[in-house]
Amino acid sequence: MSQNNNVSRKDYKKKSKKQNNKQSKKQAPKKGGPKKWFKRIVLTLLALFMLAIIAGGGLFAYYASSAPEMTEEDLLGTFSSDLVDMDGNVFYTLGGESRDYADASEFPQVMKDAMMAIEDQRFEDHMGIDPIGIARAAVGYVTNRGQIVGGGSTITQQLVKLSVFSTLREDQTLERKAQEAWLAVQLERQLSKEQILTLYMNKVHMAGNVYGIATAAEEYYGKHVSELELHEAALFAGMPQAPNRYNPYVNPETAKNRRDVVLNVMRDEGVITAEEAEEAKAIPIEEGLVERTEDDQNNLVFDAYLTEVLDEVEEKTGLDPFRAGLTIYTNLDMDAQESIYEALHSEDINWTNENMQSAMSLIENNTGKVRALGGGRNQEGQLNFNHATDIKAVGSTIKPLTTYGPAIEYLEYSTYHQIVDEEYAYPDGTPLRNYDSQYRGQMSMREALVDSRNIPAAKIMNEDLEASQVEQFITGLGLDPELLNSGATGILPQNAINGDLSPLQLAGSYASFANGGNYTEPYTVERVVTHNGQEIDLTPQTSQAMSDYTAYMITDMLKDVAAVYNNSVGIPGVPQAGKTGTTNFSSADLERYGYPSGAVPSSWYVGYTSNYSLSVWTGYRNNSEGYLTFDDGSRNIPRQLYRQVMATVSESVENTDWSRPSSVTEVAVEDGSNPAQLPGPNTPSTNIVTELFVTGTEPSEVSTRFGVELTAPTGLSAEYDEESEVLSITWDDYSLENDDETPQYVLNIGGQSVTVSETEYTVSTPPSGSLTITLAVTAYGNTGPSTSVNVTIPEPVEEEEPEDEEVEEEPEDTEEETEEETEEEPATPPVDSETDDEEPVEEEPEEGDTEEEEEEPEPTPPPEDDDETGEEEDSEV
Repeated sequence: MSQNNNVSRKDYKKKSKKQNNKQSKKQAPKKGGPKKWFKRIVLTLLALFMLAIIAGGGLFAYYASSAPEMTEEDLLGTFSSDLVDMDGNVFYTLGGESRDYADASEFPQVMKDAMMAIEDQRFEDHMGIDPIGIARAAVGYVTNRGQIVGGGSTITQQLVKLSVFSTLREDQTLERKAQEAWLAVQLERQLSKEQILTLYMNKVHMAGNVYGIATAAEEYYGKHVSELELHEAALFAGMPQAPNRYNPYVNPETAKNRRDVVLNVMRDEGVITAEEAEEAKAIPIEEGLVERTEDDQNNLVFDAYLTEVLDEVEEKTGLDPFRAGLTIYTNLDMDAQESIYEALHSEDINWTNENMQSAMSLIENNTGKVRALGGGRNQEGQLNFNHATDIKAVGSTIKPLTTYGPAIEYLEYSTYHQIVDEEYAYPDGTPLRNYDSQYRGQMSMREALVDSRNIPAAKIMNEDLEASQVEQFITGLGLDPELLNSGATGILPQNAINGDLSPLQLAGSYASFANGGNYTEPYTVERVVTHNGQEIDLTPQTSQAMSDYTAYMITDMLKDVAAVYNNSVGIPGVPQAGKTGTTNFSSADLERYGYPSGAVPSSWYVGYTSNYSLSVWTGYRNNSEGYLTFDDGSRNIPRQLYRQVMATVSESVENTDWSRPSSVTEVAVEDGSNPAQLPGPNTPSTNIVTELFVTGTEPSEVSTRFGVELTAPTGLSAEYDEESEVLSITWDDYSLENDDETPQYVLNIGGQSVTVSETEYTVSTPPSGSLTITLAVTAYGNTGPSTSVNVTIPEPVEEEEPEDEEVEEEPEDTEEETEEETEEEPATPPVDSETDDEEPVEEEPEEGDTEEEEEEPEPTPPPEDDDETGEEEDSEV
């Protein structure tokens, strides 16, 4: 029986009614729907959050389980690292043994307050980790593709990181953060807050080779750590974030700003008063700093090299050279390094002011080994700003890299390839000009590079080459196309004449031209041996960056550049190639700073021999600090520095010239022909240039610009007129294909030569006998074959003296009278009017005439002067 049978009908009806009402309510529209949905969303999010917490906790537990063990030696001990030069000599020792430890009681309270205020304000309250900081790190991990970019690490976590882990930014992963946090919690259980803070302050890097606050107190202020004052403690507390950047010797202004930030935080935290903060901020940052010792100054000789070594070791190994106990075998040539340092501080260089900076990078071409670096002038502290590795605009030194190198490599252009230097604008319409604001018309690629013409370079890169070809070429030289322009990515049209590179990158790229086309990334460290004996080889691989024909042809053109500047870069007995470069101020900058129109921000010279590649930059760190000009010689400083250093390093090596590879052919071509043509038979020697071609692309067509081969002139004849005693020589006119050229004629008469421009020539009273007359045409600087003719000049006829008795009967005074008359009128002897054959008084005048002829010099041909040939036609031969 159903359950309904146990109740009355009335009760059953009531119960049925209630159930029907409930069903009706369910079918009716619900009230309060959005509120119920919101509740569900919140519950869902809460569930997801809890799930994330659980997942995160699981991930944290997983990472923590693989955390390394932290020992007492890790917290207290450290090992020094030795740096060894190319000759096997230890030239510097990092960290370790030079550290001074201080007990907790020796640190003044102001030092502790400053450190906690700026580094970890909740240090005394947390358990080793800051949950807020961890959450921020987790968000950073998600938003920055698996990299932690910031973080809220506690002092305890930082101590763990300094003791166990790498400090490199790329190592700041979520796994590392989890392991740091786990070890920090464990450390808090083992040590007191005071012990942790003391260990941290004894371990922090304080710039250069200084570690720990106690060591810094002695190094910077020459005092014990217990004697530190408020402004000094604030400086030290702010330095661990970026030790070298906040070095008061190197960047006093930056260091002061950081110190004042710490003072403001201490004031806000209530550990000092506002008045104390202001008094401390009023103290100059340099006050109390001790002078650098002689050892410190000596260390500055190789400071730029040291800086690059540290960066290279940390980047390639992840080890901290300051505490890992490494033996670092470097490529440092100490003699070359000292030469660079001396050059950068030479009193023979006309440095305009103390703010002027310069940098140098010396690389061994065949290996890529960095032999020396000069990071700047007038350094006051170690690990200073390194201009040798700083990215800068390089001006025209980039042209072989982005334009001429790719043009030869991919288009097989010859060094003669013709370009027109004319008015030009970039694809976006921006006009471009040359350094002299002039246009030289058609010229060869060699001429354009040697004279550093901007427009030909821009034309080749933007009109002839593909951007992909330029990118491929410079990538082969270890350069990143994405970093070639500040604020932009990829190749830009202006990269034909400018781009951003460091002196080290520039020297490394040019080394590939010097060694035949191979590229090895410049490197300062050859190998590293760890504290436990593990050897790490850091020698990079060598790759072919370009064909040998490209390397040789670029080098051959750049040898001409070095020849142009031989007075400033030439070194006797050392073949070399090189390129200048200059950057420019905008018109707005010239106006802003009040600089003259000829002012430039920087100047470059990069050159190389068969052994070394050396780049030199001179300029200012900031445009507002000064400029370079030709007026004071500052634009020429890079070339002076180059010669001084390159001459020194070249003394101990064999300096050979480059050998032309079989892939390159040397060809004499007619200058001005386009495309290149071989010289014709009449091409003047002054119109012939020798250029380089990729083998197989040499020109074969012969130029006819100056006509075909010269032939012998025609119509040569010679006639002698006995009556006038004149030899007349004539010939046919000779025509040339080039209307701009006028032929000349070389006439040889009995061994005497004369050059004339007419087609006739006369000789008065030629010598008697057989004469051979030759004639040849000269044009375009060449002389053609000759033609000849013979002519016989008869002996002059001497008339016999008549026998006349009347002459003998004449009185003696008549003869004297005749002589007197002859002297007065020697050209008009008396003649018998009745008889033509009779000359009664001829003998005496003939004797006089004979004496005059003997006194006259032998006849000579007229001078070979084209402009006066016509006036000398009657000259005697």
